[in-house]
Amino acid sequence: MAKKKGNLLGSWAFLIGVILAVVLGIAGIMNATWIYILVVLGLIVGLLNVADAEARPFLLSGIALLLASALGQEVTSRIRVLNSILDALLAIFVPATIIVAIKNVFSLAKN
Repeated sequence: MAKKKGNLLGSWAFLIGVILAVVLGIAGIMNATWIYILVVLGLIVGLLNVADAEARPFLLSGIALLLASALGQEVTSRIRVLNSILDALLAIFVPATIIVAIKNVFSLAKN
């Protein structure tokens, strides 16, 4: 079965965002422009890539990733590259997780 166009765009946004986050983290060139781009990619992922059936697993995984990234920065603060990668991943997953959580709450309220 063919994927919908929104799902395809969301899938590409997710893949590009994660690769971009790792590359930017390794290169150490995280500035405001790149953060905005990663946030927009995260919003696209949250809006288009996560279906209702995938919301719970995504939220569980997203929360685990956010906690590990945010709390892991304390531990990895001396490893600059890893800390930068975690910052970039947070820029993608915070907006995506917020959007999916809001969509999930509306879905629960609708039922």
